[in-house]
Amino acid sequence: MLDPSTEQGLTNIKFLVAGFNDTIQVSLLSMLFAMTIGLLIALPALSDSPVLKWINRVYVEVIRSIPVLVLLLWVYYGMPTLLDVSLNHFWAGVIALTIAESAFMAEVFRGGIQAISRGQHEAAESLGLNYWQKMRLVILPQAFRQILPPLGNQFVYILKMSSLVSVIGLSDLTRRANELVVNEYLPLEIYTFLV
Repeated sequence: MLDPSTEQGLTNIKFLVAGFNDTIQVSLLSMLFAMTIGLLIALPALSDSPVLKWINRVYVEVIRSIPVLVLLLWVYYGMPTLLDVSLNHFWAGVIALTIAESAFMAEVFRGGIQAISRGQHEAAESLGLNYWQKMRLVILPQAFRQILPPLGNQFVYILKMSSLVSVIGLSDLTRRANELVVNEYLPLEIYTFLV
């Protein structure tokens, strides 16, 4: 029961809110790391080097073709075995969602940077700015306006995909809702509240 006027209902709502906090933390960290990695992956795609462009394309196409659930399971079960490291549920979820999202973010950044006119690039070069100064001071601030709507879309996407971390045992909103369904036998009410 999710009626806040009863003690049990209030306890159940608090239980779900704690899962919501985990969901938001996983989503925000994944988005932050994916934006950073995505920008670093997008820049080689804009270079004149065919090798760098090829590396970018391979990364983006391979990562985008892997289902998020498969990547999540691989990071949680495979990565600790291969690298001899210990990963808890939370960080395995963040790493998997970051990897999955970074390829999409690379395309968002690439598109936003390519939307800036060639004249802006030439103006920055005429001022004597090197590549990194040009990007940091001229191109990226303008590109940010172009990529803001897709960034919002990607955050919604990663928030939805974060529900998959319940598969590896993270007590996020989805997992806690499933636990309540088992205890309360009210799937319609609980999943409706979850939506």
